[in-house]
Amino acid sequence: MHRLDSHCPYTRRSGQRKHGTATLSHVNLEITRTEPSAPARQFTVLLSPTRRGARLARLLTAAQLTDWGLPSESAAQIVAELAANAAFHGRVPGRDFRLDLIVESGGKRLRIAVTDTRGDRLPSGPGDLGAPVDDSEYGRGLLIVEALADRWGVTAGPVPRKTVWAELDLVP
Repeated sequence: MHRLDSHCPYTRRSGQRKHGTATLSHVNLEITRTEPSAPARQFTVLLSPTRRGARLARLLTAAQLTDWGLPSESAAQIVAELAANAAFHGRVPGRDFRLDLIVESGGKRLRIAVTDTRGDRLPSGPGDLGAPVDDSEYGRGLLIVEALADRWGVTAGPVPRKTVWAELDLVP
């Protein structure tokens, strides 16, 4: 279980002691309540565009997929790369990035989407990545996403956002 900050609906306010804790199930229950037309398995969270936020995205992904009984290794690695990109390349001070995990097509596909507020900085799309420069510290994350995902891409907008998404087929 993760201790949540004071802005979370599960913590007490108005001078009361802040005892509130929530599990991923509580967060999903809240999402289901506020989005009745949402797919049966959907997880959405806003995270700070920092190394800590990127790490938390990976940890939450692994925990959520384990809770759903789905394999998490490739998905957690994809989320780690996309969240790191959102924190490093998509960072705008004061604006979070969003992680969405959605099980689609009757449980046959996992869609991972990371949305940030730097729509002006679009990465190369699938097949356009090229090889990174040997001594470069950067340029390998999307190659890892391309290797692990069955499909991936970039969707621009609405302004000022962009979403980098990846899909994993859950059935052989």
